[in-house]
Amino acid sequence: MADYKPGEMDIREQEKTFEGFIRWSVRVAIACIAVLIFLAIFNS
Repeated sequence: MADYKPGEMDIREQEKTFEGFIRWSVRVAIACIAVLIFLAIFNS
């Protein structure tokens, strides 16, 4: 196994993946809140 030196690993791809995951999670959360508000308003 190669010698590991902390701080020298390229993590750009992991950062992009994490940003995409966070963006997707926020959109899903907003959609769920919107659905709950819609149901609260129009549910008789």
